[in-house]
Amino acid sequence: MNDLFINFIEKLASIDNTALFASSIFPYAIFLFYLYKIKSVNKLVKTGFSLTVLFVFITIVISIYTLNFYDKTLVEVDFLHGLAEFFLTLSDFIILLGFIKILNNLEVNNS
Repeated sequence: MNDLFINFIEKLASIDNTALFASSIFPYAIFLFYLYKIKSVNKLVKTGFSLTVLFVFITIVISIYTLNFYDKTLVEVDFLHGLAEFFLTLSDFIILLGFIKILNNLEVNNS
């Protein structure tokens, strides 16, 4: 059983996921389109989910930079990897603030 699991993981690791990563923007764009149509979701949540696209864009730009100027992948250049991940943390934090605001605005019924 253990060998089967290890072989499965090794097979997954050998698959090039570039096309999957690039095509994932389409379902996310559809998600954002319908998210912006929901009136009960506040602007902080919508902005946070939109900033996730900015995170992806910044990660791609910084990855290209690290490959060209350091001849390394992004995960090998710690300060640039941290800079890219900061944008994901920022978007997550804004989403969290938006949901906290939604929860605080809910009327509590004590019956």
